[in-house]
Amino acid sequence: MRKIRLSLMAIMLFLAFNPIALQAESSVKSVPAHTGKAVMSEKANVLLTRLDEINALDKSNLSSLEKKEMRKEVRAVKEELKAEGGGVYLSVGALILVIILLIVLL
Repeated sequence: MRKIRLSLMAIMLFLAFNPIALQAESSVKSVPAHTGKAVMSEKANVLLTRLDEINALDKSNLSSLEKKEMRKEVRAVKEELKAEGGGVYLSVGALILVIILLIVLL
């Protein structure tokens, strides 16, 4: 019981002094949990190509209705990519927290 209490206090102390640094690291970088080679289907490649085309498109000439349709299409494509199984990602902040917990508890 004392060990758990001590470890929780240490974690809270660590988080109290570094919340901004953890937030900045976790929002910028992400580390894939699965390090094996990801095999992408042809459908996923087509969807990624479409996203690249939309991002490369000059949107300043489009009307607001066309921009709205583009946003809807981008959201739909991203949802399809997620449904295909984009993998599980851990942020750097979460990874650091897991490592610290393992060190403290073991």
